[in-house]
Amino acid sequence: MSKSLPVLSSVLAWLLAAFFLFGAYGNTFISEENAAAYLAWGYPGWFHYITATLELAAGLLLLRTALRPFGAGLGALVMAAAALTTLVNADFAHTIAPSIVLVVSLVVLALSLTVRRTAN
Repeated sequence: MSKSLPVLSSVLAWLLAAFFLFGAYGNTFISEENAAAYLAWGYPGWFHYITATLELAAGLLLLRTALRPFGAGLGALVMAAAALTTLVNADFAHTIAPSIVLVVSLVVLALSLTVRRTAN
């Protein structure tokens, strides 16, 4: 195995963790604009706390190498739901970011599983 693969996996995972931790903060202390978006998408007023909790969990799991695949998988599920929500509601301007983070989450998942498999 290339020595750069675990490094790449860790760097991407830490960047992704930072994204999810920042997102958890933003969804906990939600702006009026984002609260209005959740309502426009049909979610109840408290739903942003669910998103914040899932993003916090994904971010924390990504920080530990042994738990990284779970964090990446959870993050991918959260971003798939976000992308699907924006697509279904024809809010295409908000579809790009979760789609990119979804792809990065899947890359981190694949890399972390590969690193784990080759380390054993």
